[in-house]
Amino acid sequence: MEAVVVDAGSKLLKAGFAAPDQDPALIIPTKMKRMLEDGDLTDSSMFEDVSVDPVVRGFIKDWDAMEDLLHYVLYTGLGWEIGNEGQILFTDPLSTPKAVRERLVQLMFETFNISGFYASEQAVLSLYAVGRISGCTVDIGHGKIDIAPVCEGAVQHIASKRFEIGGIDLTKLLAQELRKSNPLVSIDISEVEKLKEQYASCADDQFAYEGIQRSCLAEKHTLPDGQVITIGKGKYLVGEALFQPSILGLEEHGIVEQLVRSISSVSSENHRQLLENTVLCGGTSSMLGFEDRFQKEANLCSSSIRPSLVKPPEYMPENLSKNSAWMGGAILAKVVFPQNQHVTKADYDETGPVIVHKKCF
Repeated sequence: MEAVVVDAGSKLLKAGFAAPDQDPALIIPTKMKRMLEDGDLTDSSMFEDVSVDPVVRGFIKDWDAMEDLLHYVLYTGLGWEIGNEGQILFTDPLSTPKAVRERLVQLMFETFNISGFYASEQAVLSLYAVGRISGCTVDIGHGKIDIAPVCEGAVQHIASKRFEIGGIDLTKLLAQELRKSNPLVSIDISEVEKLKEQYASCADDQFAYEGIQRSCLAEKHTLPDGQVITIGKGKYLVGEALFQPSILGLEEHGIVEQLVRSISSVSSENHRQLLENTVLCGGTSSMLGFEDRFQKEANLCSSSIRPSLVKPPEYMPENLSKNSAWMGGAILAKVVFPQNQHVTKADYDETGPVIVHKKCF
């Protein structure tokens, strides 16, 4: 049985048996509805919409909910049988706390009785997905942005940057704009998320964005409940916030400048391989016009520090930027488990959860 690869994000969980040239078999929302036990409450109507987020800003926060989610994914979704569990590889977000890694490996061996475990950082895996072992990843997820230089398969943590903003914050920004232009319409945040995915765009550059703010044709959109709203310049505000974080009220440099600063803090002998192998990943990176705007701003940088984006291999699925960490995990799983580089049950029994730091790096 092939190893299972799990990439658990703040918005979506991706899982499937290791097949590097395919999309993950299972892509489901990470958010869960809390089911009430019989007799918990006489009036359960008050709690119909209670939801749980097992993963917040990339890290597991609710372990009971995560256990329930993984149980569904592994046994119902992927068909594992109790007593015949296989091997599993997890993707790790940048700067995952040691305690989180230890608790995860403990959960998998003691509760799920797996036969083997491995974990690797998402930045490394996203590079593997495009056939690289060195480069720099810009991962714009639902709850965070990670910028990570990687040299020979090792993340340069001292030069990496993590920002606790992401797609959810851009969704909230769009919701604010929609309320301004449609004051009489109530729009659920989940519907705003869909509108963002459909309409959000990046202007060609800052000058084009400023022109759009002065004059932008509004589009009409009919919501599922029949209400009609207008969507205008706000759809460009979402993309611009990545290049001008002040829009979100943040005193930070734009995403290209952050990347350049990150690479600049690595030894100069590694600059070239990092600059020539920049990878954009995460759902938000697929926003209309984002890649072109990113490369255009990168081209304005000094010639000594000018990032260049890697094009994904033609044989890889179209959704590579959204699923790159999972696909890189599938590639790695084909190596670490057959070559016995993973954490075995015997390793775990002998050393305990801290073994994860010695064997998974």
